[in-house]
Amino acid sequence: MGCRLCPRECNADRENGQKGYCGETASLRVARASLHMWEEPCISGDTGSGTVFFSGCPLHCIFCQNSAISEGATGKTITPERLAGIFLELQEKGACNINLVTPTHFVPQIVSALRTAKADGLSLPIVYNTGGYEKVETLRLLEGLIDIYLPDCKYVSTKLSSRYSNAPDYFSTASAAIAEMFRQVGKPVFDQETGLMKRGVIVRHLLLPGHLNDSRKVVVDYLYQTYYDDIYISIMNQYTPMRTFPDMPKLNRRVSHKEYNWLVDYCLSVGIENAFIQEGETASESFIPPFDLEGV
Repeated sequence: MGCRLCPRECNADRENGQKGYCGETASLRVARASLHMWEEPCISGDTGSGTVFFSGCPLHCIFCQNSAISEGATGKTITPERLAGIFLELQEKGACNINLVTPTHFVPQIVSALRTAKADGLSLPIVYNTGGYEKVETLRLLEGLIDIYLPDCKYVSTKLSSRYSNAPDYFSTASAAIAEMFRQVGKPVFDQETGLMKRGVIVRHLLLPGHLNDSRKVVVDYLYQTYYDDIYISIMNQYTPMRTFPDMPKLNRRVSHKEYNWLVDYCLSVGIENAFIQEGETASESFIPPFDLEGV
């Protein structure tokens, strides 16, 4: 049977070596596994999030900052048993949690690895870190295994999602996915001593240059007016042009301080309290780790 794990439902025979829209076969590939300090404070903490970067991606946004792995150029093939070992090694290194980055197309293998690792002593919260383009049916395979959902919500506009991610159904799909994530893990729960999140949903939104109106619709008209303070919202200013877009000039620059401050001020004016914001010059390639197979 062909692959239907993600909303693309490309039907590729990944089990027999055919690559799906994600760019991957069913062979599990990981580009890096390490302690990562650049997530939200309640995810990274003082010791770092135990972050596992998977190769490939169901979205392939044209502005992707992790294109070295999303396009499949980097990654080592491993077994689910080795992945379980990686989880335990990150726990031994002092990770705050296990952070699964772009995991959608490897969900069956991840489920197997998590069950094995938990049976062998893995006790950290598990973070599902995704672009938000998820099938509810696939998310249900993870119920009881994921503690923290960390999805993006990139666009409301069909025009933008079509042009930048080839996904005209992005908003309807992502909003259904976020509803399922919230159903599974509920309202945020934090460790009172460390401030680390133990359970809950944080939805990220990356402000794109020149697209304030759509960002307002994502953050306020959808996320806040749907969930209020039952989720956290992370408003990011770190968009970095990784290449030149001759026919999309808006994407050829970073987000201005004026744009970002306007969005933050607007969010504060409508009463948003459970939010993370970025300060200073975060739009830097230094926030992109080297995908050098560390820890794999």
